[in-house]
Amino acid sequence: MTRDQLGNEITDTAPALVAAINDFLQGVLAYQTQAVTLMGLIEDHPGSCLGNTYTGFLWMFLESPAAPALAAPYLERALKAAGTPREKANAQVLAAWVAGDIPETIRRCEAIAREYPTDLAIIKLGQYHLFNLGDATGMLRMALHALPACAQMPYVHGMIAFGYEQCHLMADAEASARCAIAIEPTDPWAHHALAHVMLTQARVDEGIAFLEEVAPTWQGLNSFMHTHNWWHLALFYISRDRQDDVLATYDAHVWACEKDYSQDQIGAASLLARMEFAGIDVGDRWADVADRIAARGADTVSPFLTLQYLYALARAGRPEAETLMEAIRNRAATTAHDQAAWADVALPAATGIMAHAAGDAVTAARELGRALPRLQEIGGSHAQRDFFDQIHLDALIKAGEASTAQQVLEMRRTYDPDGIPLNRLLAQVYEQVGLPEQARQARARAGG
Repeated sequence: MTRDQLGNEITDTAPALVAAINDFLQGVLAYQTQAVTLMGLIEDHPGSCLGNTYTGFLWMFLESPAAPALAAPYLERALKAAGTPREKANAQVLAAWVAGDIPETIRRCEAIAREYPTDLAIIKLGQYHLFNLGDATGMLRMALHALPACAQMPYVHGMIAFGYEQCHLMADAEASARCAIAIEPTDPWAHHALAHVMLTQARVDEGIAFLEEVAPTWQGLNSFMHTHNWWHLALFYISRDRQDDVLATYDAHVWACEKDYSQDQIGAASLLARMEFAGIDVGDRWADVADRIAARGADTVSPFLTLQYLYALARAGRPEAETLMEAIRNRAATTAHDQAAWADVALPAATGIMAHAAGDAVTAARELGRALPRLQEIGGSHAQRDFFDQIHLDALIKAGEASTAQQVLEMRRTYDPDGIPLNRLLAQVYEQVGLPEQARQARARAGG
C-alpha cells in the first residue's frame, strides 16, 4: 500500500499520480500553486478515487455557481472507483459539497478528522466550511483533531492559530502561530494568523514590521494567499495613513493576480472601500473590479462574498447591482440550510449597501444596523467583516447621527487607538456634538 506525504494509505501507485496527490496536499496546506498539478493528469487515471475527489475539490474551490457542474464528472468517477475507507469517505465529502449540503459536508469532514487525524486536507476543508458559516469554535475543534498525530506539521499549528484567533483567544493564537513559524518560517497561514492577532491588539507598527519582513516569502503562492496577506499589510498602512504605500500595495499585489477569482475580487473591493473611507483618492480603480465582478452574473454562492460583489457594483454605478439585489431577495426566500443568514442578515445588509450607494444614508444606517449584530452568520473573519461596520459608520456620519458615530469610533479605538483616519473622523464628530476639547485631542492623535 502506498502512502501520501502525510502518512495516509492510498490506493494509487502510479508515480506521477502519487506525486500529483502530494502536490495537492502541499499546495492546499501551504497555499502553493502546485495544488492544481492533478488537474493536468487526472484524465490518464479515471479510476483513481482520491485523484478524482481532489480534482473535484479543486473545482469547488472556485466558489462559483458553475463549480458543482464542473466537479460532477470527477465525483461520479470517484464514487465508482475502488479505494480505502478513508478515500471513499473523502468522495462522500465531495458528494455532499456538490449537492450543496454544507452541514452534511462538515459532519463528514469531522468524522474523517476523528478517525484519520493525519488527513489534513479534509481537516483544512472542514475548517474552510465552518469559517464560511461563522462557526469559530467549530473551526478550532476541527483543527485540534490533528493533534497530537501531526504535532510536527507547521500547517496544523497555523490552522489551530486561526481557530484560536477567531475565538478571541489571542494568547493561544499567537503561541500556535509562532510554533508553526518555528517549524516552517515561510508558513503563510501562520503569518496570516499572527497578522490577525496584531491587528486586534493594536500592534500596528509591529504588524507592519513583521509582515514586511516575511512578505518576500509570499511570492509564488496561490493568488488568494498572496493577495490576502498583502491585504492585511495594507490595513496596517491605512491606520498609519501611509497612502502611497496602500495604493502601491493594491496595484502591485492585491489587484494583480487572478482577477476573475472570488477571493481576489472581494479583497480588492473591500480594500478600495476602506481606502475611500480613510480619505484616500482611489482614482478610476473601481471600474476594473466592477467589470470583473459583473461577469460573475447573479452569484449567490456565499452571502459573505455576494455582499461585497454588490458593494463594488453599486459603488461603480453598474446596473448589474440591481440584478444581484434581486437575486439576494430570491435567495433569502429559499429554505436552504443558510436561509436565516440570507434572510435575516444578508438581505438587510444588502438593502443598506444599495441605500449607501444611492446616497440614502439614513436607510443605509438603519438596515446595516439591523444586520451587524448577527453578521458572523454570513462567514468571513472578524477583520473581513469589519468592512460592513465601516460602511455603517460612514452612513451614520453622513446621516448626521454624530452621537452614535462617536460611540462607534471610540469603541474602534480600543484596537486602533492611534489610527490616523479614525482619529480624523473622531475630531470631526466631536466638533459636531460640541465637544471641542475632545476634538482637539483626537486631532492631536491624528497628527494635526
